[in-house]
Amino acid sequence: MDAQDQPAGETLPPTDPQKGLSTAEAAARLGRFGPNTLAEEHRSLFKRIFGYFWGPIPWLIEIAAILSLILSDWADFGVILAMLLVNAGVGFFEENKADSAIALLKQKLAPAARVLRDGRWQEIAAKDLVPGDLVRLEIGNIVPADLRLTEGQYLSVDEAALTGESLPVDKAVGDTAYSGSVVRLGEMVGEVTATGMSTYFGRTAALVQGPERPSHFQQAVMRIGNFLIVAALVLVTIILIVSIWRENPLWQTVQFALILTVAAIPVALPTVLSVTMAVGAERLARMKAIVSRLVSIEEMAGVDVLCSDKTGTLTLNQLTVETPRPAAGATGDDLLLAAALACNANAPDAIDQAVLAAADGIEARRDYKLSTFTPFDPVSKRTLAEARCGDETWRFAKGAPQVILDLAGLEGAARTALEAEVDALAAQGFRAIGAARAEGEGAWQFLGLIPIFDPPRPDAAETIAKAGEMGVTVKMITGDHEAIARQIAGQLGLGQAMYPAGQLLEGDPAEVEARVRTADGFARVLPEHKFRIVEVLQQGGSIVAMTGDGVNDAPALKRADAGIAVSGATDAARAAADLVLTGTGLSIITEAIAEARRIFERMTSYATFRIAETIRVLLFMALAILAYDVYPVTAIMIVLLAVLNDFPIMMIAFDNVAVSPKPVRWDMRRVITIASTLGVMGVAETFLLFWYVDSVLHLPRETIQTLIFLKLLVSGHMTLYVTRNQNWFWTRPWPDWKLFATTEATQVIGTLIAVYGVLVTPIGWTAALLVWAYCLAWLPVEGAIAMAVRRLYAARRAAAA
Repeated sequence: MDAQDQPAGETLPPTDPQKGLSTAEAAARLGRFGPNTLAEEHRSLFKRIFGYFWGPIPWLIEIAAILSLILSDWADFGVILAMLLVNAGVGFFEENKADSAIALLKQKLAPAARVLRDGRWQEIAAKDLVPGDLVRLEIGNIVPADLRLTEGQYLSVDEAALTGESLPVDKAVGDTAYSGSVVRLGEMVGEVTATGMSTYFGRTAALVQGPERPSHFQQAVMRIGNFLIVAALVLVTIILIVSIWRENPLWQTVQFALILTVAAIPVALPTVLSVTMAVGAERLARMKAIVSRLVSIEEMAGVDVLCSDKTGTLTLNQLTVETPRPAAGATGDDLLLAAALACNANAPDAIDQAVLAAADGIEARRDYKLSTFTPFDPVSKRTLAEARCGDETWRFAKGAPQVILDLAGLEGAARTALEAEVDALAAQGFRAIGAARAEGEGAWQFLGLIPIFDPPRPDAAETIAKAGEMGVTVKMITGDHEAIARQIAGQLGLGQAMYPAGQLLEGDPAEVEARVRTADGFARVLPEHKFRIVEVLQQGGSIVAMTGDGVNDAPALKRADAGIAVSGATDAARAAADLVLTGTGLSIITEAIAEARRIFERMTSYATFRIAETIRVLLFMALAILAYDVYPVTAIMIVLLAVLNDFPIMMIAFDNVAVSPKPVRWDMRRVITIASTLGVMGVAETFLLFWYVDSVLHLPRETIQTLIFLKLLVSGHMTLYVTRNQNWFWTRPWPDWKLFATTEATQVIGTLIAVYGVLVTPIGWTAALLVWAYCLAWLPVEGAIAMAVRRLYAARRAAAA
């Protein structure tokens, strides 16, 4: 790969390495080169609107409208045209709602970059980078643009997304770091040479991007939709053939068949589900949990094991340094000074901040000038620094006690005593870090231990208990000693089965699975252990959520059913995660799981309703036509039903639903069983009314059609109340006011149409009220049967398990 030294072949003046670009120059270059983003296809408003009038379903409606024109049936033509416009309007509204939600999520997930401008380092949106900017790269960063490295020791970069090469590539001054690669180790400064579509990643974006894989839920719903489409086409074809054989008027028959097909096919099913997920994702974002993939909501709803990092999630991550424990031959100030000089002062983490605060009063710090710094990484578990003090060169190290003891070569009784002291501190809940120093290239001197305390979050114990009530098992993940894990677990109400991850994951696979499943937490965890823990739990049938923040956590976050990047996570972790937290604490995660279950409940409720309605309308129509050789409703009435059904459907995404007390998973058989039962019930009750008014009362055919139209509308909307609540339909949570208002409003509109004869034969208020009474009488019966089917199905599933 050849570096692009300047964008678009332009020669730019060199950037001042001390000041970077000025704000004015950066703004000018942003105007010249454009934002640092990849090109996205944007359809014009005209194309978007035109799209709703072009396609198989719009074609069917348009053909029906043309047939009305041929037959000079202007009333039918007007209503069919209205149906076409309403369908387009609903689709446009739903798509806009989903697009707005997704745009908001993208904005919240937008990457940032540390850039030198106007002489100071600052954080800006990566999209605002311009050629010539000086950018600082650190471990876990995703390189935001093509950079020529200008300062620093080395960088280890993962370019797998660009080249497919799995091994990291080492970079030095003068090399190019390509946009989209991930910093695995090191820290350097680079000058932006290309942005946006001019980067290597931008030029090859088409090769590395692919469509998002649909979730299990989406695949299942698509299968249901396809089944209903085939069923609709088969039944309509039968109706068409029988009607022609009976020598019914050809054009009216074709028109009726077309409109019935449009009304029966659940064309809005994918759109409504997408909007439901998008609206739910907006709510999650307000809860400080940003969904990076909408389809991951399904996995979040089914989570039954949550592997949570201890630091910052179960604890406050507000570290305080207790009294230092210097080794023989060192003082407390020696210990704190060495640890402070081995901190990253430019971007201190929580430990660095605590150490720097404790060493703030040591005047000798000002005598040292840092020359090189090697940042912490989860594998080496240490930081290294080199500094000059006058004519002397010193090296300093800070990290896990065992690592620093190894560095200093400390063995025998002295090491045993120090390890015992680490264990004693851990038993009291203190995390210990070690520090060492060396003069020049001389031997390392171990300086002692610094105890650090991180108190549990005040709400963590209550949240863990709540998670248990939700059917979610919380397992603690920590790199600390198991004694610290047990001490914190005791305060949080977790069990005491805390084990070193390395030991826990060794041995016979069956034994490993049993140990991992029964463990309350894992100590001394390395990133590769996280991946293996997720893998073992998944093999046991669990839906696993895993938290992480570091670059090396990315594989585990990708492997988990729900990868969660905690607040302050690296770019790499955020990119791999399904959920990105912008706040701290376990409560955000449990609230996100609860909200995901609500979203899932809305989707399954709608799917159940739509399937039941398709069966109710289509099967009744087919049976009535075949048995009685009459159309139970007119084509115009089918159009009115379809139009009036669209409005409540738009509000399903906002409905109030109960949170399931246990993890939920997509159950195709359950949905079809309940929907089919309600659909067949609807056919039976509609047939009963049809038989009564036709065979007993001998009402005129046109009056019967209006009665059936009103019955289908009123009872159909009432079925929505049955499917939206897993309990009795009159119990809480009650429908959201937007859903309730649109449902009742469309029922009233349909009633007024039937009473006063708008495009139909009028039936008057008495008949209309009797239809309402009939539908209301059946509503509790539908509710009772739906409840019975749910309970019977649950009992059979429990018995089978």
